[in-house]
Amino acid sequence: MICLLKPFVVLSKSATVPRAAADLITQATSNSNTYVFAELLQTPQIQALAQSPDYSSHLKLLEIFSYGTYANYTSTTSLPSLNDAQALKLRQLSLLTLAKDPHNLSYAALQQSLSLPDSRAVENLIISAIYAGLVDAQLDPRNGLVRISSVSPLRDLAPGSIPSILNTLREWSGRCTSTLEDLEAQIANIKAAAAKRHADKKAFVEQTTKLAEEEKNAEQGIHTQRQGAILNRALTRIQGQRFGKRGSGSLDANADDDEAMEVDEEEPDDGEGGGSAGAALGGPGKKRANRRKL
Repeated sequence: MICLLKPFVVLSKSATVPRAAADLITQATSNSNTYVFAELLQTPQIQALAQSPDYSSHLKLLEIFSYGTYANYTSTTSLPSLNDAQALKLRQLSLLTLAKDPHNLSYAALQQSLSLPDSRAVENLIISAIYAGLVDAQLDPRNGLVRISSVSPLRDLAPGSIPSILNTLREWSGRCTSTLEDLEAQIANIKAAAAKRHADKKAFVEQTTKLAEEEKNAEQGIHTQRQGAILNRALTRIQGQRFGKRGSGSLDANADDDEAMEVDEEEPDDGEGGGSAGAALGGPGKKRANRRKL
């Protein structure tokens, strides 16, 4: 919006008398499209008003529009009166400054800071600032709060404010650095914990696999031993049966060899003499049995 101030900056070059410079200030602060005034404030013709007893208050008024608030206006005496457009604009610009602290954004606080008559006037001011593109905000009538999410950077810097702003920026940068370090440390811890979990899981899987292999090998060994025992018992039984049969045959053979069979044989008669002899030995016709082994 600085470009909208250009016409007033150009006109300031011809405002060689204090009255013309004061009128130019009134026109610039009443315009609905001008919200920054630093360039106009720095012109020689406007700064020359500080030497004018009658119009130096206009210079002070322009400074308040540039970087002050409505409370600064009401607390400073001998300032020019504000028309309706000037009063609305100064309240809108003051809202941008007050929005830096959320504690300033209650209906009661805004009503007091901006010299508004009631809560309805506060709501109307916020709505006008929203439509002007100065803030993004929501009204919360139930809790009596104005919730501002963003503001436009339309306030000028007050003299001597740069060192404090630099300190604020350094503090903010330090907090950002500390936060980033904390985040990096947390990320490192998370990565280390994830790596440890992965290693533990891998070791657990390897240990489980090893135990399973050992159990499997042990079962195979027991099975093999059982098979060997069964096979040995079967071989022993088979060999015992074979040896037993062979022993039985040998004993039977010996028994057959030792057993003698008795066979009765008849001897032929050798005649009467033989008969007489037989009779003399035991009677006629008697047979003599001879034993022999078969």
